Amino acid sequence: MLRDTALFERSTLPGLLRFWADKHPDRLAFREKDLGIWNRVTFRDYYERTRDFAHGLRALGVTRGDYLAVASEDTPEWMYADLAIQALGGACIGIYPTNPWPELRYILEHSGARIVVCGDQEQTDKVFDAIAQDGPLPKLEKIICVDMKGMTRYPRDRLMSFDEVIELGRSKRGDYGDFFEQSIEALDPNDVAVIVYTSGTTGMPKGAMLSHRGLIWGGLRLSERHGIDERNWEVLCYLPLCHVAERLCSTVMQLINGTPVNFAESIDAVNQNLREIAPTGFLGVPRIWEKLQYQVLVGLKDATPLQQRVVERALAIGRPIAARQMAAGGTRAGLRDRAVFLLLWLICFRALQKRMGLDRARTMLCGGASISPDVLEFFWTIGLKVYQVYGMTELSGISHSQYPGHTALGQSGPPLETYQQTIASDGEILVRTEAAFLGYLHNDAATEAAFEDGWIRTGDVGTIAGDQSIAITDRKKDIIITSGGKNITPSLIENRLKESIFIREAVLIGERRNYLTSLIQIDYETVGKWAQEKGLAYTTFKNLAGLDDVRDLISGEVGTVNKEFARVENIRKFALLDKELDHDDGEVTATMKVRRSVIEQKFKPLIDRMYGS
Repeated sequence: MLRDTALFERSTLPGLLRFWADKHPDRLAFREKDLGIWNRVTFRDYYERTRDFAHGLRALGVTRGDYLAVASEDTPEWMYADLAIQALGGACIGIYPTNPWPELRYILEHSGARIVVCGDQEQTDKVFDAIAQDGPLPKLEKIICVDMKGMTRYPRDRLMSFDEVIELGRSKRGDYGDFFEQSIEALDPNDVAVIVYTSGTTGMPKGAMLSHRGLIWGGLRLSERHGIDERNWEVLCYLPLCHVAERLCSTVMQLINGTPVNFAESIDAVNQNLREIAPTGFLGVPRIWEKLQYQVLVGLKDATPLQQRVVERALAIGRPIAARQMAAGGTRAGLRDRAVFLLLWLICFRALQKRMGLDRARTMLCGGASISPDVLEFFWTIGLKVYQVYGMTELSGISHSQYPGHTALGQSGPPLETYQQTIASDGEILVRTEAAFLGYLHNDAATEAAFEDGWIRTGDVGTIAGDQSIAITDRKKDIIITSGGKNITPSLIENRLKESIFIREAVLIGERRNYLTSLIQIDYETVGKWAQEKGLAYTTFKNLAGLDDVRDLISGEVGTVNKEFARVENIRKFALLDKELDHDDGEVTATMKVRRSVIEQKFKPLIDRMYGS
């Protein structure tokens, strides 16, 4: 079916749900695994459950302009609640399930959400803890829990189960008549649909208000860039739906293209779920792509010597072919390269793709942070063309994407169609688009600061290549100025360090100091395997990080990176952290972005020792 782009641009997210429920009611919308079985939900089911939940919310007093928050892992209920509040003329606010109760409380209090939907007992406990520790949340009226396991004795004055709200709404069908359909008709595409609280690396998070039009616009432009339609965008939803990239690439793209979304059991089960689903589209953050590669390489150690030699030889032959193809923009390879690759695919690469669950994938994207060129080359070598993308919450998701003809390493491709870009005098990248956010909730000053003559300030410093591809060099606020006045771009060095399979996180230190140092967090899984192979005994993360052999291993990695940079950019000293950086401890955000100021304050004694203080 040809998509009516103009019609979709004038629609809303609940309007698109109704469109697919009317046109293709029996088409698969969701799969969710329960007791080992992938259960199916059709677009008719999706629409009816959303309608019943919306009726239930109305019966509870929810009206136009109200906010509903969701604190849960990814589930179909997340989306029923999301589309239901939108259909009523309100907006949905996602809360990361990893958020500690103080952050959850801040979001609920700041937004004034009247309803919070919690995934399970753990998330519900955070709400009760927030109330018990800091007093009532005056505007919060109902806590709705999806999985009520373990909550038999909880007070029920404000607590309801998700199923109870569905049943309440179902009982109101006769009373409410066509209210749901009329409410959808009354929506304006410029209404706020979603409020995304940003990571808050330098302070409390801000609530970016995204409209129906902005989200749909971004999804349409991304679909057009990659030729995505109803035939080729079945995905696995595994990143938190609070994250704008997951929201765009799973649920928004689903409503634009009428395609299925499969909900992963957990982040730890992504690899297994990929093999079970074999999606045709996949968005991965760098860490996921790194883990997929690592599992292939580690799995080789359990293979027979012949199998190891075959894979190693195939990769060695295929890598130059991939390099030539990427340099040529990912376009059709020469006859000889195609013939050689076909042979390698039959002998080896087909099995590797199937092992990852990506043998059916047609559009693969990588975003969220910088990725190692070696990792990208690996996937291109085995025939999986992974395109880098760039975006931000305030742009309603992805604004730039590589595609055939624009695949240079280190770049994130040209802007999507209709998006404009420019570089400010200080090097900051500015973007203008119809998908721009509507501002920050209850924060006019921050909203004003986010714009410059209609352009959105991205906060990223970068360059624009001749083909209009964007290359990000750092966050504007993260630039380090040494005591000698040298400007250092920390992310270039940190990302290069993190290309090592042994380094999980690196934080460069050096502001107003006479040389650079770094705090380094080892990768517990890979360093642990390395230690076991060396016969080194350890019991905990702290114990492993404290081994002299491990320090020597990381010292070698640091030395390798230092050779690639000027002397003033070299890391003179480093310290290994004896714990993993944790969201609960305030050291990283929910999206695992480092809070530099917190790190520098919390680990000040360690930093001072590196500078002899």
